[in-house]
Amino acid sequence: MVLIFTMKSYQTFLFVEEFMDLFSGMLDKKPDHLIPLAERIRAKSLDSYFGQNHLTGEDGIISSMLANKTMFSIILWGPPGTGKTTLAKIIAEISGAEFYSVNAVSSSVKELRAIFSEAERLTLEGNQVILFIDEIHRFNKGQQDALLGAVENGTVVLIGATTENPSFEVNSALLSRCRVLTLKQLEAGDLSEILDFSIENDTILSQYSVEFTEGSRDVLIESSGGDARKLLNTLEICFKMSTANGSKIIVNRAILKRALQSGFDRYDKKGEMHYDVISAFIKSIRGSDPDAAVYYLARMLHGGEDPVFIARRMIILASEDIGNASPNALVLANATLDSVHKIGMPEARIVLSQCAIYLASQPKSNSSYMAINQALELVQKSGDNFQVPLHLRNAPTKLMKELNYGKEYKYAHDFPGNFVEDIFLPEPIKSTQFYKPTENGQEVKLKEYLKSKWKTKKKY
Repeated sequence: MVLIFTMKSYQTFLFVEEFMDLFSGMLDKKPDHLIPLAERIRAKSLDSYFGQNHLTGEDGIISSMLANKTMFSIILWGPPGTGKTTLAKIIAEISGAEFYSVNAVSSSVKELRAIFSEAERLTLEGNQVILFIDEIHRFNKGQQDALLGAVENGTVVLIGATTENPSFEVNSALLSRCRVLTLKQLEAGDLSEILDFSIENDTILSQYSVEFTEGSRDVLIESSGGDARKLLNTLEICFKMSTANGSKIIVNRAILKRALQSGFDRYDKKGEMHYDVISAFIKSIRGSDPDAAVYYLARMLHGGEDPVFIARRMIILASEDIGNASPNALVLANATLDSVHKIGMPEARIVLSQCAIYLASQPKSNSSYMAINQALELVQKSGDNFQVPLHLRNAPTKLMKELNYGKEYKYAHDFPGNFVEDIFLPEPIKSTQFYKPTENGQEVKLKEYLKSKWKTKKKY
């Protein structure tokens, strides 16, 4: 069915809303087999919502908010498939609020203003309005500014959902009016409950006896990576690939392998393949394969991935996997992020490609990454128990000087080559070496320099 209509003004929003209600009713009548399993089995109440017990449990903030009937604007931040959209719909259902849902990728300021106009009418009639914005991190400044007033004056209660850190993407004025709630990646136990619930309660699966061969259930859960949507999509593909033996469906490793290979061949900018492809991108750069890096970059850009997200990941990689083997890598990665902000797509693709190729082609070292991790591990174990050596302590007062603070400190610039061998770590760990430079790139020179200086107290 194809429907075409035109509008001269957004004053026709109410007509469109009525039309969409009718169209939604038509969609509701679709046969179950045409509706994805993840949608068919979407939780309608907190009783059938699994995971995120820190939010929805007895003392959770969501439970308290609903019990006390004190609605406030929130941003749900967490990995894909952790139940952000489902939770928003449950909150609207339990609270009895009018529910509007938009996606930040496709919505406009004009659309938002039309919703606010209708929300004002509803609030005057005593109704509460919840506006759910999926991928809120993709809202530009103009859209966020338009949203701010409606949230501030109570026209709408905002529920935003994002996979990105909102402190980076949501402006401070809007963020200050929302409570950020972090959703955790679903654990194996949560996914197991979702699996059982789906098999027992889905209108289609419940008609069959679904059996897993040895180990296949665990593989299904592990392969989902904490993503409930991915779990259910894979299960549904397994179901469609299986040959029913009467009322019995058997899921074995062979079917599961085929389902995992064929089920996710499209990049989903909402998160379905978000982590798989960015992981392949990063690992290709780490593995010094510029061709693979550009290929996965193209996959992400074609799928609508946020170029800023890609640039940020390359900044992390520049330090984690290249570091001092090629210090300019971090400089170029930072310049790439700046350029992406300034010019945007589609031209930003060229800058991203240049950076990805450069990073992939550089010598690699994770010495900086390993050094800080080992240092943090030691600090976490020992706390602040190791005293800073007296000769390194600050001595701003006479008493501190009398206590030998700073005494016998050797000022490096007073010695040949601006260096003097001394002890800088606390006594119990004075010989510990966190930084271990590699033989790659510029790090070779760093290693040679340190080795030439530290002849007795350290080994490089």
